Amino acid sequence: MAQPGTPTFDQLRIFMAVVEAGSFAGAGRKLNRAVSVISYGIENLEAQLGLKLFIREGTKKPVLTEAGHAILAEAQRVGNAVDGLRARTKGLLDGLEAEVTLVVDVFLPSERLANVLNAFAKEFPTVSLRLHVETLGAVAALVLDGRAGLGVAGQVAAQFEGLERHAAGSVALVPVAAPGHPLAQLAKPMPGAAREHIQLVLADRSTLTAGRDFAVASPRNWRLADLGAKHHLLKAGLGWGNMPLPMVEADLEQGCLVRLDLPDAQGGNFRFSTIHRADSPPGPAASWLKQRFIELGEADGQGGLPDV
Repeated sequence: MAQPGTPTFDQLRIFMAVVEAGSFAGAGRKLNRAVSVISYGIENLEAQLGLKLFIREGTKKPVLTEAGHAILAEAQRVGNAVDGLRARTKGLLDGLEAEVTLVVDVFLPSERLANVLNAFAKEFPTVSLRLHVETLGAVAALVLDGRAGLGVAGQVAAQFEGLERHAAGSVALVPVAAPGHPLAQLAKPMPGAAREHIQLVLADRSTLTAGRDFAVASPRNWRLADLGAKHHLLKAGLGWGNMPLPMVEADLEQGCLVRLDLPDAQGGNFRFSTIHRADSPPGPAASWLKQRFIELGEADGQGGLPDV
């Protein structure tokens, strides 16, 4: 059985131009070539593949054969791949990063993150993104050890030297519990009431802040490494804890969770900042991400809460 030859990209480009223009003459104008060159290119492509791609007889315009339709789909994939290669190469020549590694704190509202990354994908289609979601000291740890070039961290990042920081807004953390939880049943909890019940606390997976507590009010606490698991356990009535307000607003409206009025655990504003190593300034794409987070953070209100 005969094996097909290897067509050149130029032959495939001529083939796609004929299809797009609807004629050999139109393809010639599109590629600024003589009609004879277009015809010769198609003949060579058909010879290489051993297939007839166009029906020419009895029609004013070339019509794709069944084989031509199949080859067109493959040719378009090759064309898109080459276009992507050229765009990425140009980006590298212009100093654009091939990949950006971003780490964000788990408390960063998911809607904001999606907004930024959707715009990033449109602005930098050739730049790959690697995303990590961590909490507390683990965000700073990934930036400090070079595994991430840019981070959006909480206040804990201010404790580490070697990081350049820029304010990037905040989110309100509020104490919540299931409606059937004892604290939710109290009309006005007394000071110290929260200490009598299990507090669900997000654990820090970083060695930078290992053993330290953040916003822990109860000696009876369960440590969880996942915010989603904490959310589910709170709704199941297994304890109380602080949660980002955007994440639980629907639960509060539906009555799945109750916002607690605890004298000694009021919650507060969790402030974000963009961080990167002072000795490794971000490239063009990462700088765009950084500025976008900063700009969106400027619209955050204080919510009448102290910082946590």
